[in-house]
Formats: sequence, structure tokens, C-alpha cells
Amino acid sequence: MTGLFDSVFGTAATITVQEFLICIAVSLVIGVFLALVYAFRSKYTQSFLVTLALIPAVVCVVIMMVNGNVGAGVAVAGAFSLVRFRSVPGSAKEICAIFLAMGAGLVTGMGFIGYAVLFAVILGGAMFICSLTGFGGGRDEEERTLKITVPENLDYTEVFDEILADCTDSYRLTNVKTTNMGSLFKLTYVVKLKKDTNQKDMIDRLRVRNGNLEIMLTQVDTGDMTL
Repeated sequence: MTGLFDSVFGTAATITVQEFLICIAVSLVIGVFLALVYAFRSKYTQSFLVTLALIPAVVCVVIMMVNGNVGAGVAVAGAFSLVRFRSVPGSAKEICAIFLAMGAGLVTGMGFIGYAVLFAVILGGAMFICSLTGFGGGRDEEERTLKITVPENLDYTEVFDEILADCTDSYRLTNVKTTNMGSLFKLTYVVKLKKDTNQKDMIDRLRVRNGNLEIMLTQVDTGDMTL
């Protein structure tokens, strides 16, 4: 068991084919594991999951190739910085998953297979538990965005207050926008619905007030492009 967490490279600077294949195989397994953990109860695309599964192996190879070379290591760090800043920023959870995959690949690339597996299991387990328990959800998951279109001749300042007070625990008008050459207004509310609220009944009541124009009720946009 003592040797489980020792570097498979020993003290030699060269890397054998067997050591190379072992590190790549472990990195791929860790990457697939982290991708599956991330996919649990999360919105994702196929391209992101594939990327997440392959990042540990890519980082592993890079670290193995610069093993013992400080100058090359600095150059690699700069290259990763360029990739980060040229990439479209994602959600905080996506960025965390990418750094987690990169960290696992870095540990594997240094030859510490046992530590890499332990790192992936502990951090992946923590991510899984957070997703399972809904940790940090709270307010944002309970709130909804309500968009109401009204004609220009309707005084919208208080016309919907009675309905929103009956159907929601809280509401606030966050945006007013003109559309259709100024003949219509689009109002955006952030509302927290009461538990016993029937959404269809609420929308039907709003339609009576806005002349049966467009109404939309959606999840709050938390901004995937920012942290």
C-alpha cells in the first residue's frame, strides 16, 4: 500500500511506454468519471462532456512531457492561460469542473496515480452530493421571470399589482421595454410564486388585464456567461 502513492516514474527522467499508457488510461477513466458526475442533474452539451472527459488525459500528457523542465512548465502554464481567456466564459459550475479535470490530469501526469484517483473520488463525490441535495439552490430556483406585453395606452404601473399580490410571495418589476414601433410595452417581473398558485389561473387573470397579449413565465436567467 505504501507504494500505491509513489510516482511510477521513480527517479528517472525518462518515461517508458508502459508508464505512459498507464497514466493515459487512468486519466481517461478519471475524466469519464468526472463527466458522469457533472452530468447528474446538470444542463450540459455533448461537446462539453467529451471535453471534460478528455481534459485530464491532455493535461497528463503535457505534464509528462515537461517533467523536470521548469522553463517548459512555465510555457505550458502560459498556453493554458491563453486558452482560458480566448474561451467563452461559462457558468461557475462548468469552470469548476474544468479546473477539477485539469487538476486530476496534472496529478496523473506527475505519476501519482493513487493520489489522482483519490482526488477525483473525493472532489467528484463532493460535486455529486451538492447536486443531489440541491446545495446552494434556494432563492434562484424558486423565482420565475414573468414577461407581460401590454398596449401603449395601458397604465401598467399598478394594473397587475392585485393579481401578483394574490399569486406570489414577492414580485418586482425589473425591466420595461418598448416594441413593435412603440405600440407595445414589454414588462419583465421577477416573481416568487406561492406554493398553492395555479399558474394557468394566474396567467388567465393577467390576460384579462393586458388585452390577451403575449405572456411568458420562465425560470430566472441567472446568466450562464458570468460567475
